[in-house]
Amino acid sequence: MHKYLPQTESDIQNMLKSIGVKDIKALFKDVPESIYLTKEIKIGKPLSEDELFKHFEVLANKNKTNICLLGGGVYDHYVPSVIPALVARQEFLTSYTPYQPEISQGTLQYIFEYQSFISELTGLEVSNASLYDGATATAEAMLLACGATRKDKIAISSALNPRLIDVIKTYASKRNIKVIEIELIKGRTSLKAFNKINDGSLAGVIIQTPNYFGLLEDATPFSAAIKENKGLSIVAVNPLSLGLFKSPLEMGIDVAVGDGQSLGIPMGFGGPYIGFMATNKTYMRKLPGRIVGSSLDSEGKRAFVLTLQAREQHIRREKATSNICSNESLMALWVTIYLACLGNKGLVDIGNLNLENAHYAYKKIISLPHFKKVYDADFFNEFVVETDLSLKTIDRVLLKNGYTSGIHVGPHQIMFAITERRSQAEIDHLVELLGGIKHV
Repeated sequence: MHKYLPQTESDIQNMLKSIGVKDIKALFKDVPESIYLTKEIKIGKPLSEDELFKHFEVLANKNKTNICLLGGGVYDHYVPSVIPALVARQEFLTSYTPYQPEISQGTLQYIFEYQSFISELTGLEVSNASLYDGATATAEAMLLACGATRKDKIAISSALNPRLIDVIKTYASKRNIKVIEIELIKGRTSLKAFNKINDGSLAGVIIQTPNYFGLLEDATPFSAAIKENKGLSIVAVNPLSLGLFKSPLEMGIDVAVGDGQSLGIPMGFGGPYIGFMATNKTYMRKLPGRIVGSSLDSEGKRAFVLTLQAREQHIRREKATSNICSNESLMALWVTIYLACLGNKGLVDIGNLNLENAHYAYKKIISLPHFKKVYDADFFNEFVVETDLSLKTIDRVLLKNGYTSGIHVGPHQIMFAITERRSQAEIDHLVELLGGIKHV
């Protein structure tokens, strides 16, 4: 046992006395009584390796694999087998912060390549080494805007993913930042409503495209309007869509953020994912985390180094851009391999497959008797339909037939995500199942 850890009952009592706590229970008073373990865990007898594998095989066979129609920020995309094969190598899987560049060139290089890919996708000049996920990336972009403009008010589209809004508001509440939601018109952000609040007091505006309802948004007029009042424009994007639609650069955006999950990262029951952030050189020193750069060593050979580290672990806390102290390095490698495998043409092809499959499914579904369209705007690989059928009945019927249903976005509205993984036969079967549900 470590010499600094309490080893006897006397040590434990001394520790409690030193910190001014009466007993162990008082130390954990914030833990709800309802989750305390009150009985012995039945682990079972020891098993041999062969018995253990058989036991887990029995448990695994109880799982049911469904065709996933859920979206809302996490999508069922194809994962090329080369990615898990490469990232499982021990030098990648166990890598840590590359503090010593002379022995970390491999790690530094793939982070540099990741940054380069994100910059190329967004069209912006610089990207950081990665953030925890899309939600924290969006909230950090808000902090960047407030820090750069010295203002404490931010406007956000009400069509942002609700999880993004929750995280933004959590961040804002601890920094005394006022968050104003912009009204929607037919599922998209109202420029008229934004212009009413764009009075010069805003640090920035945050738009999402495709937005939570799957609809494409053009952030160009919002970017132009906020810049007239010396604010920053921020756009949260699905990176997979950037092979087909306007880039943040083309929309005049100052900061682009998003989640890299759609770039080949498995859904994984909620993570791990990766957040990306890109901006122009003007705001480079305000990026959270770190930036890897390319240089030359003493022999004139290409070398990679940690160029900027404006994080609280390295500089005085009050001077730091953020308290984010790490990066999703393994997921950055995952995204890098995915994009390297696809290339420019592959990214466009995958984007088109998503687009075509989703529109094929949408047209089929809204042609059914009990379904109709909700929005007229363009969408990528996710769409909302309205129905007079019971949403619970839809969920039950689809689950019974091997589908995980979509997200309920209203009392009579459901949102389906259709990616490149869905075959025409799967979509046709989905339509057949929905068409067979009776109105009660």
